Amino acid sequence: MHDGSILVAGVGGLGCLWARRAHDNCSDYADLLLVDADERSFEDARHAHCLPLGDTSSQGCAALPELAESHMRRAKQLTEQMLAPVELLLLLTGLGGGVGTGASHALAAQAKQNGALVLSIAASPFEDQPARCDLAQAALPRLEEASDVCVRLSLDRLAWQARERGADWRRDASWVEELVQGIVLTLGRVGLINLDLMDLRAVVSHTGEATLLVAEGDATDPEALFRSALASPLAGLKVEGASACLLQIEGGRRMTVAQVNSVADAFTRGLSDDSQVILGARMADELDGRMRVVAVVCGL
Repeated sequence: MHDGSILVAGVGGLGCLWARRAHDNCSDYADLLLVDADERSFEDARHAHCLPLGDTSSQGCAALPELAESHMRRAKQLTEQMLAPVELLLLLTGLGGGVGTGASHALAAQAKQNGALVLSIAASPFEDQPARCDLAQAALPRLEEASDVCVRLSLDRLAWQARERGADWRRDASWVEELVQGIVLTLGRVGLINLDLMDLRAVVSHTGEATLLVAEGDATDPEALFRSALASPLAGLKVEGASACLLQIEGGRRMTVAQVNSVADAFTRGLSDDSQVILGARMADELDGRMRVVAVVCGL
């Protein structure tokens, strides 16, 4: 059983939905925190910490980020207890509404102040929602400041990719689920070459912007794996010139050292000449003939 050092947190309706689905794939290695003003986000969440903000009605803090932030700060004593053992916070949220816009940066700041490493994934609104976009633009710098790594996910790109698969973008955000699962299992499971929180801290300490990559594909085609990672729904994704990269590579029992080296080369080729690269590798029975890659790229 895990020791509470890794916490997956969903803030707001969309963040809670994604956090619950992502946590299902790594519940043995991380705790789950749900924060919202809508009680529907907590339905059947028997194994989660649930933090209702204010009056848990369907209206809640909709379009009222200041109210959500106020409720979040009033709950500081309670969240202090939840965050006490946490060394890594994976925060999922949607910006442009009430709770995600107002409460996410407050939770991130409190966790960081307590000494936790904070990785945030923030969904930006659809471009045809100008009022929500304005709220998100105002909130994003505060979340970035409160996070060690903060990446912005484009709902327009996410919805387009979901339509291509014939899926609902709200409930089938596979990229988010795979990324959270990949990071949690990277730190929680024993591998051939193990990575830990000290390695992650070393990479994110590099100054500059950062991004997160995840991909799964044919073990014999590392270039296709890299192209798949670049086709993520992140907004403004780039990796060229980065000064640091934490790279976790997973494969089936027949994964070879040559395959690991080829994938590592494909993912680090565009980094700066003196970049710091920390590599981890692990075998996973479910990946027979395939490989999964998770990368934290910093110093952009």
